[in-house]
Amino acid sequence: MSCLLLGGDSEIAAATIEYMQRYGFLVVATTRRTERQAAGRIFLDLARPLTEWQPPAGTRTACIFAAVGHLLDCQRDPAGSALINVTRTLELVELLVARGIYVLFLSTNQVFDGSRPQTPASTRLSPVSEYGRQKARTETRLRAMLSAGAPVAILRLAKIVAPGMTLLRQWQQSLAAGQPIHPFADMFMAPTPIGVAAAAIAALISNQSRGVWQLSGPQDVSYAEVGSYIGWRLQADAALVQAVPAASAGMPEGSTPDHTTLDSSALRSSFGIASPEPWATIEGVLALPPKTGRGISAPRQRPEPVLKRSWA
Repeated sequence: MSCLLLGGDSEIAAATIEYMQRYGFLVVATTRRTERQAAGRIFLDLARPLTEWQPPAGTRTACIFAAVGHLLDCQRDPAGSALINVTRTLELVELLVARGIYVLFLSTNQVFDGSRPQTPASTRLSPVSEYGRQKARTETRLRAMLSAGAPVAILRLAKIVAPGMTLLRQWQQSLAAGQPIHPFADMFMAPTPIGVAAAAIAALISNQSRGVWQLSGPQDVSYAEVGSYIGWRLQADAALVQAVPAASAGMPEGSTPDHTTLDSSALRSSFGIASPEPWATIEGVLALPPKTGRGISAPRQRPEPVLKRSWA
């Protein structure tokens, strides 16, 4: 009996594969890159029809990672991205459910407009980006299937961050070299460590938990605040952190919601899984020097010193 992870080439899928294998799960992943086919990795391209595709024998659970996940890509090609994010995804879910396979679908905070913090899972969908609208369409169908008794679950995620995150690493390198950075003052994130996200996915799959679940960090921080925090930790000149509006970079529709946090209490109460405070998460992303408190002013909140429970 195995778990099938659909879209195994993504960073979060790779982290989930590593996490699940570490805890003894038998995992098979899909790839759309023919050169990556190997034992435990089979070919699947959602841009192609699914008429001849079948899940591996013995599959009992599945998680759908595959998606066109960038806001700009969906805005530029709404039809092409919807083919993957809506049409093929729903065909895939129906194919799997028809074979008695439990399916976990990964969704996003982008199904909401970001007008309120800690958005409850039951809140009416209100997307403002093309990506969010596509995910909302898929969610609507899946929730109807769920109401009809299908073995389906939805996990909404906000910003997932991994060690060495490119943008933050670039800021760190620039500030360490005395060069300015230009983070957005009006773009927010509630970061979740990738290991926590992998633990949540594994918990839902292993328990075949149905329903709508959510995971985000507990607090929104702006990208400018994150840049300031990194500068403070490096004792850099405060003038190097030069905040700008997101509009200056032509960011796509839906890039700047006021809030990205989701009510994640169900995961915490059911499985003891929760994301740490944002500054603890940022500390985990970057190998920063010991704190001395000199240099740039600290952001509005200091980090928790350590994770109370590590799911990485």
